[in-house]
Amino acid sequence: QVQVVESGGGLVQTGGSLRLSCEASGSIFSIVTMGWYRQAPGKQRELVATITIGGSTNYADSVKGRFTIPGINAKNTVYLQMDSLKPEDTAVYYCHVLEKSRYNRLTNYWGQGTQVTVSS
Repeated sequence: QVQVVESGGGLVQTGGSLRLSCEASGSIFSIVTMGWYRQAPGKQRELVATITIGGSTNYADSVKGRFTIPGINAKNTVYLQMDSLKPEDTAVYYCHVLEKSRYNRLTNYWGQGTQVTVSS
């Protein structure tokens, strides 16, 4: 079993910055990707940014140029640096981990979510 724990959310003014962190732990054989999704009230969960273990990144168009997801470090931790925040970035942010077992089985794991609120 894999545990996923996020931290770093909070309240910030428009134009401010926040850094989220996510650590995966437990019985991890091989991480394929780690990343961030978000869900605003009344909306579906959407991709924010993901990164593969090889360093390839994928960003939502709405955050390109403002958010950065650096590499997955040796402690299976990934960060999301969020700059130039806007009120529309307000949401619960969830960390996602895609793990491959020794039998090549892929499993999705999610964190509990961390609230990000951007005031205007």
